[in-house]
Amino acid sequence: MFRSINTKIFLLSSVILAFLISGCSTDKMISKKVAKEFKNSAIIKEYMVGFALYNMEHKQMIYQQDADKYFTPASNTKLFTFYTSLKMLPEDMPALKYVEKNDSLIFWGTGDPSFLHSTLKSKNTYNFLASSNKKLFFAPGRYEGNFYGNGWAWDDYNDYYQPEINELPITDNMVATKYVSANKISVEPKLFAPLFKTDSTKTKGDFYVVRDFLSNNFTTPLTSIKPTYNQQIPYKTSPQTSVEVLSDTLHKPIGLIKMKIPAEAKTFYGAKRDSVLKHMMLPSDNFIAEHLLLVCSNQLGDTLSTEKAINYAVKNYLSFLPDKPKWVDGSGLSRKNLFTPRDLVFLLDNIYKQVNNRDKLFDMLPAGGKSGTLRNAYPKTDTPFVYGKTGSLSGVHNQSGYVLTKKGKIYIYSFMNNNFVRPTADIRNEMVRIVTYIHDNF
Repeated sequence: MFRSINTKIFLLSSVILAFLISGCSTDKMISKKVAKEFKNSAIIKEYMVGFALYNMEHKQMIYQQDADKYFTPASNTKLFTFYTSLKMLPEDMPALKYVEKNDSLIFWGTGDPSFLHSTLKSKNTYNFLASSNKKLFFAPGRYEGNFYGNGWAWDDYNDYYQPEINELPITDNMVATKYVSANKISVEPKLFAPLFKTDSTKTKGDFYVVRDFLSNNFTTPLTSIKPTYNQQIPYKTSPQTSVEVLSDTLHKPIGLIKMKIPAEAKTFYGAKRDSVLKHMMLPSDNFIAEHLLLVCSNQLGDTLSTEKAINYAVKNYLSFLPDKPKWVDGSGLSRKNLFTPRDLVFLLDNIYKQVNNRDKLFDMLPAGGKSGTLRNAYPKTDTPFVYGKTGSLSGVHNQSGYVLTKKGKIYIYSFMNNNFVRPTADIRNEMVRIVTYIHDNF
């Protein structure tokens, strides 16, 4: 009997050992072939490249090229914000803190970016305030930070991808303008329309609105407006502007009050967390990313602080990273962020485990040839084989995610490219070529 049991144990051990040896040899073969692709690439030799390829099944790195070196991540930073939000936020977003006192409803912002967001269309918070028969008062003062993130480029203030950060964001913190006729545009929220003035000296070039840096005064040129014109301009935030936008939207007065949050303050919950995360990831929404970290810090106390949320996440949730990250904002607009490719690989592995639902996770990520920032990077196929996150700044173009192979395997990869002077399309095409090679051959 004992001999029979020992025989079975021996046979089982032999099978497992053979499987492991086979897996290791396969990984070594993949490593050699991928290394050859990198070696034979003339483009990759021109700039800083970091790459890591990870076998989820065997829990080991297959191939690395400078994977322990630090790179500017750009919007790959949003993967850190994504994971932190999954760990810290409930399924329904904390939208407001509030108390009701006699005939008044006093509320504080949580940084929730979904409030009247142009694409998310969440109206839960709007309906909550609109349906109240009490006098409404906004109590500012929770946010500890600047209107821009640490290390942001201030000369991008007029561009749609860099709206300001505040505790009560409304309508994306932007003014939306669209073509109406050759000499007329629409302006939303409408209260900003009287602040648009025409500069009659500007008679050449495309129609483009420019805001004053320190005020909500907008200048338009005296040129014809094309039917394709559609521009979002960040507005200058302040508590007063917040209550004016909110009053105009709700069609009821909102007052300002100086008051700290009392212990008995309640939380009103708004949009679904996962819908907000998905919209951050697919179009790479910087506004949502920054404010998600404020909502995370809302879970920690009375103050809203990007730095506080990041420090808490690094200490409590990111101990698995092989290299200590330098993480300063939620979106990746800052060049002060520095991550390694292998950090991103391990982060993606833990994101996969945290969501614990492959279809749900992949639905929230850009898909190669299908959706988000990867839609035009890869050819359109019946089933996408890449799901991940891109990241781009001048001289920076990265891609980190999951690649599905023709043999049914899922590998995690991080491909980071910094300090190039070629057109970004060249770098993108080379990444796509190598990731597609992994899909086709392994």
